[in-house]
Amino acid sequence: MSIALTIEHKLAALSPLHLSVDNESHKHSVPENSETHFRVEIVSDGFSGLRAVQRHQKIYQLLQDELAGPVHALAIHAYAPDEWQGEAPASPDCRGGSRQG
Repeated sequence: MSIALTIEHKLAALSPLHLSVDNESHKHSVPENSETHFRVEIVSDGFSGLRAVQRHQKIYQLLQDELAGPVHALAIHAYAPDEWQGEAPASPDCRGGSRQG
C-alpha cells in the first residue's frame, strides 16, 4: 500500500468530514516517485474547541510510524467544520535542494 493510502487509512480514525492527502514529493529534490512530502487537509468534529497545536498532536500520534520513517515533511491544514471554507492554502514552492522547475 502506498504511504498516501496508509495516511488516509490512519486519519480515518478522526472521522473526517473532508480528507485530502496529497503527495507533493515531486516538488522537491527527491528521486522520482518518492513519497516523502505530503499535504493533508482534514475537517473533523473532533477538532472543535482544540487549538491548532492540539489538532496537529492528534495527527502526529496517528502517523508516528510514517513520520519516524519515510515521511520527511507533512503540511497539515486541520479544521473544525465551522472553520472550513472549502479549501486550504496551497503549499509554498520548495526553496531548497537542487531541483529546478
